Amino acid sequence: MARMMKDMHAPGYSGDADIDFLAMMIPHHAGAVDMARLVLQHGRDPATRRLADEIIAGQTIEIESMKRRLETLRQGGGLGSAPEFPALGGTRGPAADGNHAW
Repeated sequence: MARMMKDMHAPGYSGDADIDFLAMMIPHHAGAVDMARLVLQHGRDPATRRLADEIIAGQTIEIESMKRRLETLRQGGGLGSAPEFPALGGTRGPAADGNHAW
């Protein structure tokens, strides 16, 4: 957890909310993957282990997508450029009307 928090704040702040969000979320998600791997190594509850598997799979895809989008934004791409995020499944699946589920 301490490493995750350090990594989240390591890039500093650019003043661009989109870039700062992505730069902080990447290590946040990596921390979730690390915790899930620990559960797979040491946990015994089948339901918790399944959740850990799902977290690893989903967060790994999201990390790669966020890295690509962050690079695009840092190179001056952004609003109006094609989004590079995959459709999310699971509990955050796409809303039927195309609007955000939250």
